[in-house]
Amino acid sequence: LAFSYFTTMIQQLVRLAAAPALVLLLAAAFLNSSCNCFIPNTVTFRRSSSSILQMALDPVTFLRTEFVTAALFTNQIPRSADTCLQLGVYDGRAMNFIPRTIREFLTSSLETDGTMNIGIQRSLKQALDARALDEATTIRYLDQRADNLTLVQENSVDVVVSMQSAEKMVEGGLDWRQSIREAGRVLKPGGRFLFVEKTELGEDNYLDFVGNLAVAQQQEDDEEERFPIFESVGWDDVDFVLIPHVAGVFIKRIDAGLTRQERLAAEKKREQDLLAERSLSVFEQRRKRKKNKDTKEEKPAVKK
Repeated sequence: LAFSYFTTMIQQLVRLAAAPALVLLLAAAFLNSSCNCFIPNTVTFRRSSSSILQMALDPVTFLRTEFVTAALFTNQIPRSADTCLQLGVYDGRAMNFIPRTIREFLTSSLETDGTMNIGIQRSLKQALDARALDEATTIRYLDQRADNLTLVQENSVDVVVSMQSAEKMVEGGLDWRQSIREAGRVLKPGGRFLFVEKTELGEDNYLDFVGNLAVAQQQEDDEEERFPIFESVGWDDVDFVLIPHVAGVFIKRIDAGLTRQERLAAEKKREQDLLAERSLSVFEQRRKRKKNKDTKEEKPAVKK
């Protein structure tokens, strides 16, 4: 009798523990399927079966990375930024996370031919329409691969974001490393690159690749010199996940793309500007002390 009672208790505990997991699985499956439920049957597009399986079997990682992505984009995209480009758009969630101060949102595709299918365009449009009182933001649907941003000029974008797209590039035959190089090319000096990505992609570490990315330049003495493109603002591992992910913010260096001579000239100009600023500060301090001294001398003596 005691053994039967104990077995019944164990079964009830298992049911209670399994209920939240079942709810999360159903929610993940619904989120995955709801994006395409209003697309006509005549429209076909590729979606990785491994991505669907990962979302269904690992809702903890999916929901946690969603929370981190929302917090990162909301807090780390400058309010002065006007243009934002997403590497590898596959749904409309990014429109829910970027601030309303963004005036233009640029797309790039995960497809090998660079096309943006109608389902993704509808998802972006619906997310934009849901942003109440936001009439300033526009979406530019660009048919370009995420690793070949041919329709975006150099130094023209304020912010580039990447949200769990690198693994999808690997699955679709795109080069995620080249997409980061392209992000460095189109970003303005001082522009920001924000990402929440899988930590390890094959034998490569995502964070190490971004931090060590450099551009090679031929110098006058025919020697090749490499200059870093990004400098780190901050990064951290995403906690409470089953699959390791990393989130980070990098800034394109102000001197990215400059030759050695241009860097030296820019450094000399900064030193001159700093010296001029210090000289002006010293002059103002002396002028203020002299004015205070003259005021004290002109003040009449108080009679007792």
